[in-house]
Amino acid sequence: MALTAHGSPGIRSLSHVWAGPLVLAVVYGVWAAGIHRDGGPITGGNVLYGVVTGVAFGALYAAVRRFAPGLPRELRALAWATFAGVGFGFLYSLTDASVLRSTGMAAVVAGSVFAATFYYFYTHE
Repeated sequence: MALTAHGSPGIRSLSHVWAGPLVLAVVYGVWAAGIHRDGGPITGGNVLYGVVTGVAFGALYAAVRRFAPGLPRELRALAWATFAGVGFGFLYSLTDASVLRSTGMAAVVAGSVFAATFYYFYTHE
């Protein structure tokens, strides 16, 4: 078991595993709640909406981060692209944009993420 600089076993590795999903979940939840609030007062329902959205986003992020490395590079890039496209599309749909526009914007984001991650995975294997 590796010791950290402070002599405690495993604290650094545990915080490293949860820090990314936790920070991203909080940011995503606050962002979604802010869009959903639409300039109105902050209510308990709005806070609950942000918490539920953030927890769902964080759980999906942690799942993709956990299981994607075991996939071939094409499927790994597709997993990240799908995650990014759905996450962006959901936030975009909260702005009262049409379903077609939300889907189109999500597809552009997913395509861009697929191209970037596939290139990265292909050149770093």
